[in-house]
Amino acid sequence: MSGSRSTGAGVAKGAATMSDRPADVRVHDFREVDTGLTPAEAIAEAERCLQCKKPLCVRGCPVCIDIPAFVREVADGNFPGAARALKEQNMLPAICGRVCPQETQCEGVCILGNKETPIRIGALERFVADWERRNGAELPGTARPTGKRVAVVGSGPAGLTAAAELARAGHAVTVFESLHEGGGVLTYGIPAFRLPKDVVRAELDQVLALGVRLKKNHVVGRSVSVDELLGYDAVFLATGAGLPAFMCIPGENLNGVYSANEFLTRVNLMHADAFPEFDTPVLHGARVAVVGGGNVAMDSARVARRLGAKVSLIYRRGEEEMPARKAEVEHAREEGIEFLTCTNPTRILGEQCVSGIECVKMSLCGMDASGRPSPKPIEGSEFTLDVDMVIQAIGTSPNPLLVSLIPGLERGRRGNVVVDENGRTSIPHVYAGGDIATGAATVIEAMGSAKRAAAAIDAMLKEE
Repeated sequence: MSGSRSTGAGVAKGAATMSDRPADVRVHDFREVDTGLTPAEAIAEAERCLQCKKPLCVRGCPVCIDIPAFVREVADGNFPGAARALKEQNMLPAICGRVCPQETQCEGVCILGNKETPIRIGALERFVADWERRNGAELPGTARPTGKRVAVVGSGPAGLTAAAELARAGHAVTVFESLHEGGGVLTYGIPAFRLPKDVVRAELDQVLALGVRLKKNHVVGRSVSVDELLGYDAVFLATGAGLPAFMCIPGENLNGVYSANEFLTRVNLMHADAFPEFDTPVLHGARVAVVGGGNVAMDSARVARRLGAKVSLIYRRGEEEMPARKAEVEHAREEGIEFLTCTNPTRILGEQCVSGIECVKMSLCGMDASGRPSPKPIEGSEFTLDVDMVIQAIGTSPNPLLVSLIPGLERGRRGNVVVDENGRTSIPHVYAGGDIATGAATVIEAMGSAKRAAAAIDAMLKEE
């Protein structure tokens, strides 16, 4: 298979591409797929920028990076200046450059996209962050200490963003993380071939270097009491959406059925791919069915493929309706994932262990509340797949364990914490952001909500 691809829909003259490692090589390891831009490629790509007077790309960025400024520095070959411009608004640029859906955000509104390929903003962001990590990172300045203490619960993208913003404002920030490593979904949920763990650790260390304290293996309500938590001058809840959804079909209790959360956590965080070198096991299925069509489903399918399985991805709508990024769908297809679209499971077969999955073909008709075609079963179209493992990746909701411990905290019908536009909850001095407030969303959307909440917390503390 080809070892390179365009990262744009149609590559204009001079537009940068990122090289992919060949699919028949990369399916045997967890090394990163995209190899990134060279300095010469980055400069050439940045030189394509029109430096618009009213840059729509900035409006398309949930964390409001001054994109023309950092791109201009890249075009001038001033990579340290580009890094400074990025980190004015975003302390996690290497992460965002890899996993954010730029094609629907900053790149999606780039003026160049009207006639040719938009500027590869994500590729440039990743290049600058990687260059700085290799050549010595420079910390942004912090304000004088205010004497105020802020507790952040969760060290995922929302928690780290809020912690960085509040530390830069001069507040003393402590982050409580229930797991033994920081990073939240960046560590346990996204495979290393999309987001290398050394990249996550490096950007986490940058946040901690601002003076943020990280307390790992701390479960609120156990390791730290709710009263102790509420004793801080402000609290920011950022525990994400870690409660998996299930299809509620017969056979879900069989051995060999995983939620995507459990499967990816075992492999990404607990090294189950290296069992018995590490003592966390995971089933290595020979034939695996993954149910779902989002990025988590693609991640699960591609991880199972790297563990040696033949993988079928089952999705009830057509490929055009898949919420996954097109690049992830393309990568999965290159790596040999079989796509069974307009198909829905009805039953998981087996006695004690999974032996198959029964499915029905679906027809698409009308539009549902999400604006996508509504799938309906086709009578008489049932069939069975011989599989020995099933991974369900059909969505998540906010984890109820923490929020149920805090009296008076208003919750929505889906278990989310109810907040206003600035992240304020029903309890004074308690804020929330990211997936715990919005439900499952993207990394950059979680970071955007955290920035708004951090600004509101800073204003409240300074007013006091």
